[in-house]
Amino acid sequence: MVTRALEAVRRNDAAVERQIEARVAQVRAEFGGEALERVDHGIAALLGKRRIYHPQPTFLHIPKLPDYEFYPRGQFPWLAEFEAAVPEIRAECERVLREDTAAIVPYIDYPEGVPLDQWAELNKSRRWSAFFLWRDGIRVDANADRCPKTAALLAKSPVADVPGYAPTAFFSILDRKSHIPPHTGVTNSRLIVHLPLVVPPQCRFRVGSDTREWREGQAWVFDDTIEHEAWNDSDVPRAILIFDTWHPALTRGERELIRTAVPAIKDYYRDEVQISGSEG
Repeated sequence: MVTRALEAVRRNDAAVERQIEARVAQVRAEFGGEALERVDHGIAALLGKRRIYHPQPTFLHIPKLPDYEFYPRGQFPWLAEFEAAVPEIRAECERVLREDTAAIVPYIDYPEGVPLDQWAELNKSRRWSAFFLWRDGIRVDANADRCPKTAALLAKSPVADVPGYAPTAFFSILDRKSHIPPHTGVTNSRLIVHLPLVVPPQCRFRVGSDTREWREGQAWVFDDTIEHEAWNDSDVPRAILIFDTWHPALTRGERELIRTAVPAIKDYYRDEVQISGSEG
């Protein structure tokens, strides 16, 4: 009986979808897919084809901010300069991979005795590793100086800057046949930029209900406080540049408030809570 009921629901949803699509064909032709993405997502959720995910920061949640999974490209016109420099950035990354292996460290590095949950397989593992240019608000001079083009672009971009915590910028290396499990980031006051540099086939990334494949040289911006995960199903490593940028809806005053309040929280708790990190 349950099977028959589920099949009846599926048939009904399919019929409703056909009805909707017949009615909205002209609207789609007039306005295009990107302009309709939010309503399309809502309709897909109504039909049981997608879920609606919400931000779940592990530390600081700023309410009333837009919460896209992947953000509209037009809000970040400065990404074009990064994409134009991909050949130089990729060359710097590849040189690091050849010559600076000692500076490439496991991205997940929890101390003994800490509950690992979904990170048990990746903790202290080079299957997901990082070459940090900035880490928790501090420029890693030895590494950044090895990558002058990347460092120069980061220095003039709207990175999130919170004393002692942000920005964080690094080359993220995901080894062959590796999976980063579902997780969420620390705060929606900043978003995460991915700039793909070395991307073999069969590398994909999910944020909420939206799964995409990286394309070399094509950047995107996403909210890492929405559940996300990554796969490299290929036979060679994947490498991307990751850094954090302010949420574009925050005002200048709100950014300054965050810059001031977060270090105050750190001083009170004496580093007992995790309030930094970038993902992917």
